[in-house]
Amino acid sequence: MKKAIYIATSEANSGKSIITLGLMRMLLGKTAKVGYFRPIIDNVKKGKKDNHINTIISHFQLDIKPNDAFAFTRSEFINMRNNGKEGEIFNTIISKYKAIEEKNDFMLVEGTDFSGEGMAIELDANILIAKNLGIPAIIVSSGIGKTLDEFIEGLHLAYDSFKEREVEVLAVIANKVQEKNIEIVKNGVEKNLPKDVFVNVIPLIASLNNPTIKEIAKAVDAKILFGKENINNQTSSFKVGAMQLRNYLTQLEENCLIITPGDRADIILGALQANISSNYPAISGIVLTGGIIPEEPIIKLIEGLSQIVPILSVKEGTFDVANKIGAVRSHMYAENKEKINTSLITFDKYVEVDKLNEKLITFKSSGITPRMFQYNLLKQAKKVRKHIVLPEGNDDRIITAASRLVEMDVVDLTILGEKDKIEEKINRLGLKLDLDKIKIINPIDSEYYKDFSNTLFELRKNKGLTIDMAVDLMGDVSYFGTMMVYKGLADGMVSGAAHTTQHTIKPALQFIKTKPGVSVVSSIFFMCLEDRVSVFGDCAINPNPTSEQLAEIAISSADSSVNFGMEPKIAMLSYSSGISGKGEDVDKVRRATEIIREKRPDLKVEGPIQYDAAVDATIGKSKMPDSEVAGCANVLIFPDLNTGNNTYKAVQRETGALAIGPMLQGLNKPVNDLSRGCTVEDIFNTVVLTAIQAQGF
Repeated sequence: MKKAIYIATSEANSGKSIITLGLMRMLLGKTAKVGYFRPIIDNVKKGKKDNHINTIISHFQLDIKPNDAFAFTRSEFINMRNNGKEGEIFNTIISKYKAIEEKNDFMLVEGTDFSGEGMAIELDANILIAKNLGIPAIIVSSGIGKTLDEFIEGLHLAYDSFKEREVEVLAVIANKVQEKNIEIVKNGVEKNLPKDVFVNVIPLIASLNNPTIKEIAKAVDAKILFGKENINNQTSSFKVGAMQLRNYLTQLEENCLIITPGDRADIILGALQANISSNYPAISGIVLTGGIIPEEPIIKLIEGLSQIVPILSVKEGTFDVANKIGAVRSHMYAENKEKINTSLITFDKYVEVDKLNEKLITFKSSGITPRMFQYNLLKQAKKVRKHIVLPEGNDDRIITAASRLVEMDVVDLTILGEKDKIEEKINRLGLKLDLDKIKIINPIDSEYYKDFSNTLFELRKNKGLTIDMAVDLMGDVSYFGTMMVYKGLADGMVSGAAHTTQHTIKPALQFIKTKPGVSVVSSIFFMCLEDRVSVFGDCAINPNPTSEQLAEIAISSADSSVNFGMEPKIAMLSYSSGISGKGEDVDKVRRATEIIREKRPDLKVEGPIQYDAAVDATIGKSKMPDSEVAGCANVLIFPDLNTGNNTYKAVQRETGALAIGPMLQGLNKPVNDLSRGCTVEDIFNTVVLTAIQAQGF
């Protein structure tokens, strides 16, 4: 997985744009290509671009199309979430994120803006997105309108929220703080955070916090009469012109915005004159209310001025306009180069850039998320297209899974069964399965039937098999499907939805056989838990393996995990951890661990070890403090089939984990067995696994 960071905030108007801009420039100075992505953007008008995306892409000249840089608008996200489509939401976010990631060396992901949602709901959405992308976060928070205790407590709560969902937080940045309080805030934030969390404080910069005339014009739906070239002027405050000019002039402040009715020529001209006078502060612009345009002589006078601030016209009255302008918040946008440059200077001045850069570049993710794992499976399966045979064409679940596989264009398929009955199932189930995109073979009527029977006879005649027996066996879909794999007419087989494990794998053991150097066929499940993916083995094949067989199962499972993008940390499970336990069962596991270390010193392995010590960091550290596996194991090898099978089913049922498998290991070609209680999802995932396995043969 490539490097990435998620910029998150716990509230609206946190000023995270400063962090985004600063990080992007910092990373581009250290990394060849940096991608930018926003999972959820604010709603935008048709034909318009998201302001954040447009600013980053245009300023840094990134080779990213604006529509590719986000997954959902806010309305789309809320609508899908309210309709229970969270799985589809995260699948889309991951897919669009990965498309940009593939073309870049580092990914900068910017979270939502907290507009229109409850704070808790939106914070949770950001946490879940970061979690499913499997990337660490930087939390940004604003100090405006808070006491010191409220600010520090809020940051700590946000940090805890991310950590509780097992999202790593690399840095916390306190923004918009009074400059005199920088050290107090920094010390307070650091006090209750781990020492490895990077903490920086950025003061409130008035020029960044104040809106521009352009932003105000958009907020009040104003027409620009004059001074369009200065539309990016920033406002420090606004002043309503209602009193006599002689009194009003004393109220002016530097870069203030004048709000006055359009027929107050005295205020308009007085303000323009004050703007060019060395005796009065400069103004940022003028807003004329009531829909009144100054009379022609006044217009002519204004047109003749050499320096004109933006003059806007709005239809609403002075009071309503003043209220709207008071609610306008400043944002970054591409045309305002001055504000962007100020942001970059501010970031460099107040953030320890070198330390933060080192933390980002050296951070290594500890695992892979379940959704990312599933996305990677599909992506990998599509890289080198394989042909999979499904022998059980009489099962509704098989046909439904086949329809989905064809729709997603993952593999080529052959289904065994009678074509008219399969067509009848497709119609009854209401599936859109294009029969031109799959092969349907009835074994007995097949052109291959005689050849397959003769081949089986030749392979097994020394075992007492007659030609008549071979002909009978080849009518069995398991034998026929396995022979297709043996003959190279299919790259792999998936069966077992309607047959026992023995019925499914017996033909494979008879003539596909095991790989050189492998003495035992075993199985693994990829257990997709809420926050991680673990490999469980053996949970389907070997009832009571010896120490030697356990070692071989562990080595095969570790190699399989590597093939599927995981760094194996093997736990050889027992009812005892370390050297404390004694007895035949513990000794078997201890001996298996020794064999693994002898055969494969490159593998990280611990055993015997209890399940809780293997997966829980606190318990692992307590029971086996010197182990590099305890507390973080991701390949869990069970001592026997009874333990393994019951454990995987208990974890699956009690936690809602997705169990992908079983995937068989050790055969010369991939043949995988389904549970007779399997779901359509199980079949789909097992076919994908089988296709990936076949790429290695």
